[in-house]
Amino acid sequence: MDPHGPALRSPRPRRPAGAALAWAAVALVPVAFLAVFFAYPVASIIGRGLADGTALDVLRRRSTGQLLWFTFWQAAASTVLTLAVGLPAAWAVARVDLPGRRLVRALVVVPFVLPTLVVGAALQAVFDAVGVGREATGLRLQGTVWAILLAHLVLNVAVVVRVVGGYWALLDPRTEEAARVLGAPRWRVWREVLAPRLAPALWSAAGIVFLFCFTSFGVILTVGGPGHPTVETEIWRAATQRTDLATAAALALVQLLAVAALVLVVSVLEARAAVGLPARRPSPPRRPRRARGWLPVAAALASALALVAVPLAVLVERSLWMGDGHGLGNYRALGAHGGSGLFVAPWEAVANSLRAAGLAMALAVVVGGVAAVVVVAAGRRGRALDLAVMVPLGTSAVTLGFGILIALDSPPLDLRTAPVIVPIAQALVGIPFVVRSLVPALRAVDPRQREAAAVLGATPTRARLEVDVALAARPLLVGAAFAFAIALGEFGATSFLARPDAPTVPVAMYRLLGQPGAALRGQAMALGTILALLTAVSVLGIERLRPRDALGW
Repeated sequence: MDPHGPALRSPRPRRPAGAALAWAAVALVPVAFLAVFFAYPVASIIGRGLADGTALDVLRRRSTGQLLWFTFWQAAASTVLTLAVGLPAAWAVARVDLPGRRLVRALVVVPFVLPTLVVGAALQAVFDAVGVGREATGLRLQGTVWAILLAHLVLNVAVVVRVVGGYWALLDPRTEEAARVLGAPRWRVWREVLAPRLAPALWSAAGIVFLFCFTSFGVILTVGGPGHPTVETEIWRAATQRTDLATAAALALVQLLAVAALVLVVSVLEARAAVGLPARRPSPPRRPRRARGWLPVAAALASALALVAVPLAVLVERSLWMGDGHGLGNYRALGAHGGSGLFVAPWEAVANSLRAAGLAMALAVVVGGVAAVVVVAAGRRGRALDLAVMVPLGTSAVTLGFGILIALDSPPLDLRTAPVIVPIAQALVGIPFVVRSLVPALRAVDPRQREAAAVLGATPTRARLEVDVALAARPLLVGAAFAFAIALGEFGATSFLARPDAPTVPVAMYRLLGQPGAALRGQAMALGTILALLTAVSVLGIERLRPRDALGW
């Protein structure tokens, strides 16, 4: 062979059959979990909706068309408003060296991981405080579309700040500076230079916000009221209040198809907008050189921070209001049995939420951790599993809870009254956060570190433990904290599955808010404040664990 000729590529070593079987057995853990507790319940809903032609009958109704149209346009309007408020804040977080930058990032995320019911209750308190609540005689926001849009804005501004802000930090600011030097005004720099480069992140953030608003549940129930139903709330009402399971299944099927179409459209738009971002570390943020340079920064952050801080502050104030002054009476009343309409003392809902969230976090860490290892080890063949674990995040929580309720109703999977069913449903939403935190960290492990450990006498297993586990520990804790925070606030699926004698905090709040009386409303606000505090601690822990130059969530 000519030594100067083309070198022959050595064949890729094949993995031994035993190792392949071992990896297949490991992959069976997340696959089986998703198949039993997600795919089977969702398939059951589809089967129930198609079984007797009910889905077609529901689609032919004029009310269904009106329901879909309202659900669609309120989600679209909420998305536009969220982008308008979130983009300036995303710029400030990405490009400005803010004092307390991590605290700002954590603060905007708190409402996102809070249950929508708590945010809705906080906004109700704000409406009452400024005189535009239920009892207002003039201008009234409670029970209007404007209240829904405002609540969605509070909940989802974090998506724009984190997703777009993280992507924005990767862009080289010298490109915009060159355009400004050449005389381009700010609006033209945005339209012709910055917006095209940010397009993938903009489409991604818009898609996430639209999806969350399209499947919104607690917000519609609390601030929207029965006069503004969406597909999500009608599934819940048909299943729980009218016991019309056929209609609920048909609406759930319609919603699944709509969500799938939305995800496909956004994915195509995001892919077309990709502009080949160079691999680079985030650009270091800068501080304004002059005092007046902080004015645009303050203006950019003011709306986003006010939308977060004001409802939470009013929620705390209302939890302390006793009718003739402030005190801790509402908190003391949480330990009393009777008079609340609950089968247990409201305080027990806090313990139930902590237990369920802890178990959900453990399940999410085990299943998500195994899935992340398999995704990284399998390379391209792991993409299907990577996509599969993300699907529950884009599925309606009400659809998921309803599916579990009607599917797991007979032995050996009769789990409807089992205490573990609530943590399982909550874990399905937490698993994607664990996987998304772990996969980048595991892919970043340098194989030479394992080789060095092997040279020093470590076995392959010990080398992975010493190297991979050590490097993935912090990302795993971040994912676990997110799973815990999300589980604490989960309401849609839990509203179907929680037993009357074991309500979680969101379920207990909804029952308290649904009854007349200032005392019960005060207890609901106290529960909401406790949940907000627990969530804030989780989010601050996430920010503490994240590397300073980490992007996205």
